[in-house]
Amino acid sequence: MGLTMREQDTTDAARGLQLRVIPRDAHPISRKDISPNALRVLYRLRDAGFGAYLVGGAVRDLLVGGHPKDFDVATNATPEEVRALFRNCRLIGRRFRLAHVVFGREIIEVATFRANTDDGSGDRQLHEGGRLLRDNVYGTIEDDAVRRDFTANALYYAIEDFSVRDYVGGFEDVQNRVMKLIGDPETRYREDPVRMLRAVRLAAKLGFRIDGATASPLPVLAPLLREAAPARLFEECLKLFLSGHAERSFLGLESHGLLDVLVPESSQALRSNRSGALRRMLLEGLRNTDARVAAGEPVSPAFLFALLLWPAYCRALMALQAQGMHAAEAQRRAADRVTLHQLQVIALPRRFSLPMQEIWLLQSRFGQRKRMGRFLSHPRFRAAFDFLELRQVASPEHADDVAFWREAQGGAFAAGDHEADSDAGDGDGDAALPRRPRRRPRRRRSGGSAGTA
Repeated sequence: MGLTMREQDTTDAARGLQLRVIPRDAHPISRKDISPNALRVLYRLRDAGFGAYLVGGAVRDLLVGGHPKDFDVATNATPEEVRALFRNCRLIGRRFRLAHVVFGREIIEVATFRANTDDGSGDRQLHEGGRLLRDNVYGTIEDDAVRRDFTANALYYAIEDFSVRDYVGGFEDVQNRVMKLIGDPETRYREDPVRMLRAVRLAAKLGFRIDGATASPLPVLAPLLREAAPARLFEECLKLFLSGHAERSFLGLESHGLLDVLVPESSQALRSNRSGALRRMLLEGLRNTDARVAAGEPVSPAFLFALLLWPAYCRALMALQAQGMHAAEAQRRAADRVTLHQLQVIALPRRFSLPMQEIWLLQSRFGQRKRMGRFLSHPRFRAAFDFLELRQVASPEHADDVAFWREAQGGAFAAGDHEADSDAGDGDGDAALPRRPRRRPRRRRSGGSAGTA
């Protein structure tokens, strides 16, 4: 699949685009790897006289031998025309008007080709800083290709002849495993700052490198992420860290200056931790997360953010204790402070932030040897113990506590004198313990300090 392949070339002089048509025998995409529901949508659009293309990440992933989770379709039919063809269709979106064709749990997203410019007749709105607020100006497939973010995402699989159509050099970039923005990088990042996170995420997911011109503005423009909706940044974080490439995503964010904006207090704490213990722990936790995702095991956002924000918590805790505050009070204050500050950037829901704090606050309990049965039956015990094991990786002084509580769990199971609850949505434990009726948790003052890795 090199440059000597049989292909058809035409030129769009007005845009400076060169269409490259890669025929079926020169690319690896097969219909057997495409969702049957996506094929139904493509064929019905084609039979109704419209252009119909599989587009974006699905084409990119199929070209590199991946297995796409979502199959998106692009067409010259308007959203209203798509709805007229499918009874199981609903229109969504204000910023981007889209058609969703629903097949049970699977949704095929159908987007109308969008123009890259507005002659005043369409529905497009830009923020004064260049951020795109609304974009419902329709155009041709050439317009649509230029409007997309990365060249690797601007590839179109045509159902009419099973070819791949490339207007911006994306096919070659996929072969070379490089992420490259279409157009001027600074302008594209200002249109949508979250594209900076997407560049890192897709490069981590695919094992691509980020093109130099695409990467160079990232540290300078990183503060633009503060303009993004906190809820959107939360969803993007889940994609970054819970999709099986968390470690590479973290390293990408760190190297391109995006970590300072996404988790600012943790980033500062990592830089000030001279021993590097906090960073070793964090990377080990992300590697474990990737292993669990690969094995099909659940991973909780609560445990993920407990890991990501632990450096910030340790730093805040040491600062409060240096002021003479009692250990238990300092722990609670530090947990609340770090959570409150982080919520200004990422909208972490309470159903995750509260278990996250419990994982932190329970760390001091592992240094004690009293009321063991009650502690072992705590609903967050298993998640907190897994967290302690990560701390041991970075700081061997926790080895005695890990060994003691591991043995205590085994003894408790053998004696049958306690049962603990490890809900898959709350912790990151290796396995759920048997259930018992939950008791209302009581806040207890506990001594000791969790301010080390």
